[in-house]
Amino acid sequence: MTEEIKKLWPELEWIKDPELREKTARTWEIALERSVLTADDLNRIPFTLLCGPDLKVTFMDHKRCVVHVARDAGMKMNEFFRSELPVNMDVLIAGAILADVGKMLEYELDVNGKAVQGLYGQYLRHPFSGVSLAEECGLPPEVCHIIAAHAHEGDLVKRTTEAYIVHHADFMTFLPFKSRLIV
Repeated sequence: MTEEIKKLWPELEWIKDPELREKTARTWEIALERSVLTADDLNRIPFTLLCGPDLKVTFMDHKRCVVHVARDAGMKMNEFFRSELPVNMDVLIAGAILADVGKMLEYELDVNGKAVQGLYGQYLRHPFSGVSLAEECGLPPEVCHIIAAHAHEGDLVKRTTEAYIVHHADFMTFLPFKSRLIV
């Protein structure tokens, strides 16, 4: 795991399984190698292109928030539901960290250095490209499932508990920006 990825994703340390942690980090390394974006860009660009140009919440602000919300929800579910609805925390955290890794292939930079959706992103949304990257790195199907099912594409499949958690953590930290009522 590179220092750049450790700095970008300190939450990788929450993954107890060293092999899963390394494969999760490697997926981000490959995505950034193939992207026009750098790790520094992720701390600068807005987390979505759907909320207008004035959004100050960065890609990493959003992504790390999703991981924290998902982890906290998983811990509470394990605490209250125990063996009735067990949450695999390593799978949950890896899936949350990787949910938007495919966006690295969606973006292009315009002449002003602003991130915009590129041709690749118009044809293949990030759940598809994210699964492809994760499979290339040998991540297990339960993590790939979270990547595939976290967005609206997952509305047509049966989600695992971990995928539901990441899906809701992602949307609860996105939809209020998209449709908030200003009073």
